[in-house]
Amino acid sequence: MGAINLTSPSQVKSWCIENGFHPNKVMGQNFLIDRNALLAIVDSGLRAKPENVLEIGPGLGVLTEEMLSRGVKVLAIEKDPVLADRLADALGGPEGLAVVKGDALDFIAALEDREGGGFQSPFPSALVSNLPYQAGTRILLSLAMTRRMETMTVLVQTEVAERLAAKEGGKTRSLAGVWVQLDYDVKIVRKVAASCFWPRPEVGSSVVELTRHERNAGLSGEVRAMFRRIVKQAFEHRRKQLGSIFKGIIDSTLRAEQLTNEEWVELAKGLCGQ
Repeated sequence: MGAINLTSPSQVKSWCIENGFHPNKVMGQNFLIDRNALLAIVDSGLRAKPENVLEIGPGLGVLTEEMLSRGVKVLAIEKDPVLADRLADALGGPEGLAVVKGDALDFIAALEDREGGGFQSPFPSALVSNLPYQAGTRILLSLAMTRRMETMTVLVQTEVAERLAAKEGGKTRSLAGVWVQLDYDVKIVRKVAASCFWPRPEVGSSVVELTRHERNAGLSGEVRAMFRRIVKQAFEHRRKQLGSIFKGIIDSTLRAEQLTNEEWVELAKGLCGQ
């Protein structure tokens, strides 16, 4: 597999057929086959020059191969056992690659119990991934809450990207966006057409860059938990005014999507008596 061009649709399809591999829709397996999009992701993801990168869902290894060629060490988490078992050999057994076979959400949940995971030192400071469609948002939110990553550059559905980047007042403002923006600045780098993937998905995607900021670094665990709880509750009833959702607690005619992150933080602090 290492000899094939991973951005060539015909070669990727031929490899899958020859090896009896069928992309799994449930796992959200849509392989990137466009070199321009590939370079946009990697150029953005490696702009801060990380030495170690975390990649979730490497698939056939198109991003992995490009990052390794630039001298970056990659810790790849692959849920599909067939792809996980083949990845290292397919790319020529590079020293800079460590492959973990398993569910990324389980891996992230156990991060706090690891001292660098025993895979690389230091542990990756950047995430660069074409995230699985089905679990992409959950993976990104879970990883954002650990605050381990300095930067996260991911390829996700455009609808998800717009929700993550949306500012207050917009129709696409969402729970996920408010939660992520607590610790990350979010920017949409570029859109990627559905034709840049195989199998071709039903919707387009976008490259999103998240950069960790320190504006809320000093928040206590109590305030963070309160922040997540009230934001979640508000967006579950987003058509209602906040004063109606939090009767006797918050006096406001605004709705969930109208508040800035700073205002959500102040509300959480106040409810915690801070």
